[in-house]
This record gives sequence, structure tokens and C-alpha cells, in this order.
Amino acid sequence: MTTSEGGAVIQARGLTRRFGPRTAVDGVDLDVSRGEVFGFLGPNGAGKSTLIRMLVGLLAPSGGSVEVLGLQMPRESERLRQRVGYMTQRFSLYQDLSVDENLDFVAEVFGFDRVERRRRVEATLADFDLGPRRDDRPEHLSGGWRQRLALAAATIHRPEILFLDEPTAGVDPDSRRAFWEEIFTLAGEGTTVLVSTHYMDEAVRCHRLAVLKDGKLAALGQPAGLTNALRGRVVQLLVRPPEVAIQALRTEPEVVSATQLGNRIHVLVRPDAPRKEAACDLLVARLGAAGLACEGAEPAEPNLEDVFVALLAGERIDPGPGPEGTWA
Repeated sequence: MTTSEGGAVIQARGLTRRFGPRTAVDGVDLDVSRGEVFGFLGPNGAGKSTLIRMLVGLLAPSGGSVEVLGLQMPRESERLRQRVGYMTQRFSLYQDLSVDENLDFVAEVFGFDRVERRRRVEATLADFDLGPRRDDRPEHLSGGWRQRLALAAATIHRPEILFLDEPTAGVDPDSRRAFWEEIFTLAGEGTTVLVSTHYMDEAVRCHRLAVLKDGKLAALGQPAGLTNALRGRVVQLLVRPPEVAIQALRTEPEVVSATQLGNRIHVLVRPDAPRKEAACDLLVARLGAAGLACEGAEPAEPNLEDVFVALLAGERIDPGPGPEGTWA
């Protein structure tokens, strides 16, 4: 495998990791392109963190192979260290050092001399709006600002690839939005970003998305392409009381899932069930037979949660085309 300019910067084939009798990652194939924001979506225990640790060279695979920036992992992981950034789930900087001191320490670890360290620290403080907090210790920062500091530290050496392992877990929505703005700024400057998440609103922002289930690659594609694969299978119903209607719908053989969104019920039907208006008519009739009057029914757009539920139900998702101008 070779890495070409503008082509794949990460290539994995049959990547597998076992811990005793348990297989955490099972035969994963991946190709990640330069400048791409590539997401891993999956529940806890799906293998996201283990996969990232193998890609960054911190964990040896039990089987398969992985090449990052033309280097074989984990054999050449030391050569890779200066070229990648890695941000773990837990905040890993020093609580007894200030923001400025933490950044200076990280820059020293990467081998920069005193003059270059100060230049990079000052530039990073400005880039991440950390200047007013430069003398604060991390323990006095909010969760959002701690994560911003961690991202600043992970990128102070200007890595070609940035690995982010559930970077916004436990962070408030406004801080998550600001964090993702930083991610896309980095991607716009040419950094390849791999990020794991269990937030659907974050996953949909990625150029491409790998959905993991029990350590296996369950689906891969653009978020829009993954949702397009379920087009015609989602119905929106207005029924009162909704909680009673949901319980009734979940017993129907054609229904994969039924959840309340606002004052309406969002229903995903099975692949072999009627679609669009025919699905509406079927579900309205079934609710009527259960003594529930439907005040409104219409086809609706699928979302990533529908994709996730369908995969957990054992379906195979073959993504349709995504919007023009995004990653293929």
C-alpha cells in the first residue's frame, strides 16, 4: 500500500483486535482521504476507541494491517508521532499547570526550541481564543474550554492527521458547536480529521461516516447517502395520546421503531413493508383497529438515528448517493 498526494492517507485491511476471547474490532477495511473529516459512529463498546488506538499506532492489531501516511503501524509509530495529533476521551493535560504552561510543555515534548515554542504557544492561544485564559489552570475552566485546550495542545505541532476520540462527551451544546467549528477550520487548512462520536448531530457533519456494531463495520458512506438508503420507509403520525400509540405501533410486524419527536410519532417501517403513502394508510388502519384515531399521517425524511436503529435490527445499509460537492 502506498500513500499518494491528495489520495488515501490511512489504509486498513482486515484490521482486527482481540482481548482474550473477546473481539473488539473485527476485520475492518478503511480508506481515509487527505483533508477528510471522517467519523466513527457507534454505541459504547462498538470498538471505536480500540480502532483509533490501532490507527494511531498505540495498539498492535491481532490481525490485518494498517498504514498511516505511508508508515506501517505499529512498527513505524515513532516516525508517525510528529505528524499526527491524538486527543483522548479523558482530559489528559496537567491540572497544576496553567493553560500557557501546558501548551509550552506539549511544544517542548515535540522538540521545539524555546523561541519556536513561544511562537507556537502564542499562535495557538490566538487561534483558539485562549489568550484571556492563559494563566488559568484547567481545573478552573468549564468542560468546553478544557476540551478546547486539549484540542489546542493536540494541534500545536500542526499535525497532518488529527485523531479525536469522543472529544465532546459531556460538553454543553454551545461548546460542542464551537468545537466543531474548530474541526472544520483545521480540515479547511488541510488536516485530515478522524473523530469518534455517539452524537447523531455530530455524525451528520462528517464528510463520511463509518458505523460500527460489535466491532464490525456495519455501514460506510456519506451521512446523506446512508439516510437516502431508507428513503420512503419513514412515516410521521399525529395521534393522541402518543405514548399509547407508540406502544401499539411497536407490536406491529411492519414497524422497526416508533419514537416521539415533538407532538408527532416518527416511525421506521421494515424493508418489505409498504412505503410512503401506502405505509401511512397501513399504519393509520392498524391504529384505528387498536381504537386510536390518527389526526395526520405523511411520509417523512429518514435521519441518522433511523440508520442506526436499522443496523442494530440487523439490516444491511447500502448507501445511496450523497449531495454533490461532498466526499465520495
